[in-house]
Amino acid sequence: MLAAIVIGSFATSARTEDSGGGAIPKAELEAKLSYCKTCHGLSGQGFRGAFPMPRLAGQQPDYLINQLQAFVERRRTNPVMFNVAHVLSPGMEKALAERFQTLNPKPLGGGSKELAGEGQRIYEQGIPSAEVPPCASCHGADAKGAEAFPRLAGQLHDYIISKLTNWSKERGQDKAKPDNSDIMAPIAHNLTQAQIKAVAAYLSDLD
Repeated sequence: MLAAIVIGSFATSARTEDSGGGAIPKAELEAKLSYCKTCHGLSGQGFRGAFPMPRLAGQQPDYLINQLQAFVERRRTNPVMFNVAHVLSPGMEKALAERFQTLNPKPLGGGSKELAGEGQRIYEQGIPSAEVPPCASCHGADAKGAEAFPRLAGQLHDYIISKLTNWSKERGQDKAKPDNSDIMAPIAHNLTQAQIKAVAAYLSDLD
């Protein structure tokens, strides 16, 4: 019942325009949204657990579309998301991404308050001695991203740690098709685990 109420509140028109000039039936869009929320939460806030699911709420549409395509093209490895993404039309990808951007639930947090200050320093100033630039230079002072650079504000603590720790194993897997993930590869590599945890603690509580 709650899912139906939340999903119903997203409906703004009977049909959503497809990027190719067609139209996506309202019921089809709502069904896809419902499916996404099974893992990513009713408000797109993400899910904390043994396998943390990322927050999609407020995310940059260009980034979400790029990542869906990355799963299909095997630039980013995730068997579950490959199965989800490869059946989506370009119009559906765009419609889903734009809808998730409109959501703004409170962040789930989960990071250490004691580490957040160090994480903020790294985010704003970087670590010059380790050739780590300020995160804000790409993701913005408010960590809400822009275009192909993702929003990090409010992202799940454990998810950030997992992605930064395993960056080279999951991202940029097709060297013939480089993308923005290549920018992050040396940065993630140069961060220590303690620094990763600090950055995650800071970002996970940002609204």
